[in-house]
Amino acid sequence: MKKNIFILTFFFLCVCILYVRGEERKMQKLEIVPAPENFTLEKGNFIFKASTVITVEDTAMVSVAEQFASLFNVPAGFTPQVKTTAKAGDVCLRFDSSLKKEAYRLVITPKRINVYTSSKEGAFYAFQSLRQLLPSELEGGERAMNVDWSVPAATVNDSPRFGYRGVMIDVARYFIPKEDLLRLIDCISLLKINTLHLHLTDDNGWRIEIKKHPLLTAVGSRRVEREGLLFHERHNQRQGEPTVEKGFYTQTDIREIVAYASSRCIEIIPEIDMPAHSNAALAAYPMLACPVVDKFIGVLPGLGGNHADIIYCAGNENVYHFLQDVLDEVMALFPSRYIHLGGDEAWKTHWKQCPLCQKRIREEKLADEEDLQGYFMRRMSKYVQSKGREVMGWDELTQSQIPDDAIIFGWRGMGEAALKAAGQGHRFVMTPARVMYLIRYQGPQWFEPYTYFGNNTLKDIYSYEPVGPTWNDGIKSLLMGVQGSMWTEFCNRTSDVEYMLFPRLAAVAEVGWTIPGKKDWSRFLKALDHFTERLAVKGVNFAQSMYNIQHSVTVRNGKLQVTLDCIRPDVEIAYTLDGGEPTVNSPRYVKPLIVKQSTLLKCATFYNGKRMGKMLTLPVCLNKATACTVYTNSPAKDVLVNGVRGSSRSSDFEWASWENNDTICITLDLGKKTRMQKLIMGFNNSYGMGIHKPRRMEVWVSPDDRQYRKIKEQSFTETEIFRQGMFTEDVQFDLKDESRYVRIVAYGAGMNPPTHVRPEQTTKVCIDEIIIE
Repeated sequence: MKKNIFILTFFFLCVCILYVRGEERKMQKLEIVPAPENFTLEKGNFIFKASTVITVEDTAMVSVAEQFASLFNVPAGFTPQVKTTAKAGDVCLRFDSSLKKEAYRLVITPKRINVYTSSKEGAFYAFQSLRQLLPSELEGGERAMNVDWSVPAATVNDSPRFGYRGVMIDVARYFIPKEDLLRLIDCISLLKINTLHLHLTDDNGWRIEIKKHPLLTAVGSRRVEREGLLFHERHNQRQGEPTVEKGFYTQTDIREIVAYASSRCIEIIPEIDMPAHSNAALAAYPMLACPVVDKFIGVLPGLGGNHADIIYCAGNENVYHFLQDVLDEVMALFPSRYIHLGGDEAWKTHWKQCPLCQKRIREEKLADEEDLQGYFMRRMSKYVQSKGREVMGWDELTQSQIPDDAIIFGWRGMGEAALKAAGQGHRFVMTPARVMYLIRYQGPQWFEPYTYFGNNTLKDIYSYEPVGPTWNDGIKSLLMGVQGSMWTEFCNRTSDVEYMLFPRLAAVAEVGWTIPGKKDWSRFLKALDHFTERLAVKGVNFAQSMYNIQHSVTVRNGKLQVTLDCIRPDVEIAYTLDGGEPTVNSPRYVKPLIVKQSTLLKCATFYNGKRMGKMLTLPVCLNKATACTVYTNSPAKDVLVNGVRGSSRSSDFEWASWENNDTICITLDLGKKTRMQKLIMGFNNSYGMGIHKPRRMEVWVSPDDRQYRKIKEQSFTETEIFRQGMFTEDVQFDLKDESRYVRIVAYGAGMNPPTHVRPEQTTKVCIDEIIIE
């Protein structure tokens, strides 16, 4: 009897556990990115099966229903039937004129799904929500067995915050093959992003076929190979040096891409950059550059150095005819209401010397070369507008008279220049580099592939609020929306682009779709986990940087304090101090650690007992200078004595930096008279960023911080300083002295030499640690 009771009890507990797990799975599947305006869970589930019928009242929406039904073809082994009828099916797509254009309402019951919308866009977004509620196996390219193709019963009322929800992808620097771009478009559309801004032309490549000017692709799509070098390390093409094809889209390709995007409710905005970022075009047609240009014009493989100042000649009438020809063909291919004309980063070096440009300034009664760019952009804008299109441009357009009705993209800093345009009545889009540029690091830099500048993490983007607290209603009404911008300087394959886009693009989508009151970081992360499951099934290379640990080692009252942080609040940080790898049983990090001796810290994040992300290995090595008082003019002075060495990335928060060729003076107070055998300083060398060690260094000592005597000096040749590559380097001084105060004086290397990738730009010095033994 007892045995039977035990068996029954055990069976009952198993049933309960399975039920709870099933309910948890259902609850998890309620997570949608971006978060809906309103979402209510009901009881039960709707199950898709071979007999499911989708009915559509409005024939204009049939293609949307058919596209959704086709998702089941391979993974489920069946395809729901789509019928055009007013009769109710299992899934009913119904017209509701009371809803705004992109809004939708979903009513899911165990017996039927009703989709209410007033537009194709609203219907598409409703089906994307259904798609996210279905198992992730739906995204697979092969049959999935034993999958419950169900969605939870729920009521969803949803509409977007902004009408413009965009992503810019730079296909000029890294050309994305058509098939890869189509796959990216499908992933983008799943996030209800409705605009793809394609950066088609730049110094580094011309990526669209123009039949009237075939050399644009015959010459402009090719560049020299600089294999193994990062973008900013590549020297320019030498005259006669062979080039290799990097790719371009034929006009047939463009039509297919545009149609594919349109079927997913994405408007593609083409950008033809002018008057700058035009070396690829001018390599093909050099007669369109200023006649005073005395340099070989080639497609730039990297930054280009002072060749980036070669731009279209604003005084040459043929330039305008040429660009009108280009725009005619572009507008014939792209039905978008908008055409982006660039307008950014135009160096006026040659315009100042060019007789044609100077004549144009006089004839048009312009104030200077900046106004000449204003003339250039207004003229080209009027041409585009004469064809019934609207003009977009980067925020440098605000540096002169803005073209009438132009839409400004605020990108520099936090996009402040766009507000200047808004003050003049112009609409604008916010894509500030400091938070919405996806080229920047998305997590702790020690783990990331090399790129530019600082961090724009998933959380940074998610937390971004585009509407300023002091904006008046007039400014608010002119904000069209937001855009994440993916520049591809450091991408060499499509998987690199995917890694930088995802999952951060989900945060961009939520900023654009979800009102601030509905945003919740913890909720977003749970929904994001389900979204990344879909990406994994689709074979998309997304980053898991959100699980990595950012460290900070600071000096506090003469001691070192180690702070660890992860942007995910739902993980635990486990650590070891004995050199072993952390496990689920290792001590948990709960507050900053005080380090009193040289220590090898290893730590990792854990979620539900599983290790996530990458392990941080952090050697903290103490020496006689560690945690001492530092006097210098760098705000990051404490990293000089925090016992931690920097990586080759000078922006990883372990480097103190000096710019503008400053004379560097660093004074260390060791606290007492100290015997010193040697002094070691760590320097960063990043050729592409113009970061090099100083030309001369001196070491001075003093017992009282009043009278100093020089005890060592070291100088370096130009060959020793301007080395190619990206690495760290130690400079050592043998001291054999005894004192309390140590002063290091360093003299910057001056200007980069003419043969440098950044010729005649001022060098920068970065130091990570000062070690005294």
